[in-house]
Amino acid sequence: MATTAPPPLSTSPIETPIDETPISPAHASSTLSKALPARPDPQDLRNRNILHATSAAPALQSAQAELERQRIADSVKKGLAKRSDRESLVERNILPETSAAPALMKSQRELQKNLRRDSLDRQLQGRPDCDVCEYGKGEANWGQRRRIHGRRMSE
Repeated sequence: MATTAPPPLSTSPIETPIDETPISPAHASSTLSKALPARPDPQDLRNRNILHATSAAPALQSAQAELERQRIADSVKKGLAKRSDRESLVERNILPETSAAPALMKSQRELQKNLRRDSLDRQLQGRPDCDVCEYGKGEANWGQRRRIHGRRMSE
């Protein structure tokens, strides 16, 4: 059984036939007269960003667009040059002080939040009840007051 090779790939572009039949002026005129009423007005084309809203001559519009792009590029470069570096943003607490990958930062924040919550829960469990240490009635001893305030009180 002989195997057949696939046909060679053509390197020439695909040629499509071009219609070269002459168009009669009457047919062209009737087609144009039907299409002109459906043509959008220039303001609509400007609103849809098809026409440029400029008063420059058409020959100068491309140069004007290039100058506008260059002006925007210069503005972006100037803004990037003024941008603060990472260290100053960390010092001002704008960026977090971490070396974790950006994909892990949310998980890291959640972990820190949960650790703080657990720490506060443990601290609150050791706190005395309010009825044990009422300040104004003199029922609580000085040790209780010291423990609540976290500092030593003179006796």
